[in-house]
Amino acid sequence: MQEVLRFQSADAEPVARADFIAEAQQLRRGSEATSRGLSLTIRGLRKSFGDNEVLRGIDLHVPAGQFVAIVGRSGCGKSTLLRLIGGLEAPGGGGIAFGEGPRAQDVRVMFQEPRLLPWARVLSNVEVGLGGERSSADAQARAERALVEVGLGDKRGQWPSVLSGGQKQRVALARALVSQPRVLAFDEPLGALDALTRISMQQLLERVWRDQGFTAILVTHDVAEAVALADRVVVIEDGRIALDVTIDLPRPRRRGSAELAALEGEILKHLLEGSEDTSDL
Repeated sequence: MQEVLRFQSADAEPVARADFIAEAQQLRRGSEATSRGLSLTIRGLRKSFGDNEVLRGIDLHVPAGQFVAIVGRSGCGKSTLLRLIGGLEAPGGGGIAFGEGPRAQDVRVMFQEPRLLPWARVLSNVEVGLGGERSSADAQARAERALVEVGLGDKRGQWPSVLSGGQKQRVALARALVSQPRVLAFDEPLGALDALTRISMQQLLERVWRDQGFTAILVTHDVAEAVALADRVVVIEDGRIALDVTIDLPRPRRRGSAELAALEGEILKHLLEGSEDTSDL
């Protein structure tokens, strides 16, 4: 199965393509036999905006189907990393290799804002996620199945304006799921929700991830959310990976348990010790 190096810029620091591909294949071996998700291997990834170097050489391998949470202070580069994975930005150096050459619909990004079209009903908003396949004969049926998956099958004919914040995010999730992505990246999608709705959405995200087997990349400020959902929590500081913690606890996880609290405390301690300024946590 051929590896694909994405977004290597012409003026970027060279990456040895053959070595990179061989390394990614070795890391991936066997992982995709049990998952419909795509693995991804990131090596030497850099990104600058003017004189501001946001990412300073990220190296990361995510096996197919794994749920990875990325945490860190505001401005540390976590959202930039997610946008690079989603193909929304081009790197200044290094590269990203997926388990096989992904078509456009294999990677989707869900944002904090639902970004629904106010002039389109709920079902039509979900169909937008099909892109070029929206005109296919089964587009409506696929959108309806995605709405049922997120518990909104009875809202198909509603306007977005009458939905609650949590319901709008469920529509946004259905829109991301309708194309059956193999990598789904979440950019703080629950940050604007109230506490109870947020817990409900966390449970929904975990359920659809387990049901569908995609590779999940979650950017969040909420360390408790990260340890509750993820197989692994990656901490980014100053554009580099500073900590990589495996969350080896059975699912479903009991929020407030001593085990989760201990892991959350370990990660928070690292974040707090990394800087005297805690205002961005």
